Amino acid sequence: MKRSKVYNAVAEKIDGEKLYAPVEAMDFAKANTKAKFDETVDVSMRLGVDPRKADQMVRGTVNLPNGTGKTARVLVFATGDRAAAAEAAGADEVGSDELIEKVAGGYLDFDAVVATPDLMGKVGRLGRVLGPRGLMPNPKTGTVTVDVAKAVTDIKGGKIEFRVDRHANLHFIIGKASFSTEQLEQNYYAALDEILRLKPSASKGRYLKKITLSTTMGPGLPLDPNRTKPEAE
Repeated sequence: MKRSKVYNAVAEKIDGEKLYAPVEAMDFAKANTKAKFDETVDVSMRLGVDPRKADQMVRGTVNLPNGTGKTARVLVFATGDRAAAAEAAGADEVGSDELIEKVAGGYLDFDAVVATPDLMGKVGRLGRVLGPRGLMPNPKTGTVTVDVAKAVTDIKGGKIEFRVDRHANLHFIIGKASFSTEQLEQNYYAALDEILRLKPSASKGRYLKKITLSTTMGPGLPLDPNRTKPEAE
């Protein structure tokens, strides 16, 4: 892949043989963002698990203490009082049959989906549309629930979902380049703590194999996977 001169200039500053402390990498990323927009700060991990085995699947959610830097568009499948509660909580779109048909027809202008249990029989047929994008509601992540108002509030407030892919890679965001290093650090360790908590008992050997931090338009910096606590500690 051909890279821009700006990208290559930043990449040349990175020591490929070094494992950066998270705070050091965040400082570097913030100082070297060159885009005209507020870039997102992403983290990618390679885990020591075999996702083909059900007992080694890593999936969960976490509320980032400083949010994500953007307001997620939330779609809710609900009816009656629960639909009203979702709207009051700030859901961007709420509905049932007509909304299901809209999504089945290709509508995907949203970032998260919540559904009440009674509608999952109908929502289930959207698996081919929502599944590949990681948007399918799931009880394990709190997106299939009777308390749709809380789910909407959590997502709008900075709740993120992560799931290991078939190559044992896991991706999540920790904020924007405009965040302070302290805010990014707090978000990073909040997510990391939850990922460590979810380590499958069947996983043997090194769990955190590789961690990389990058911005939307920037190169990745390899992080030290042994640094699992904030530097202040």
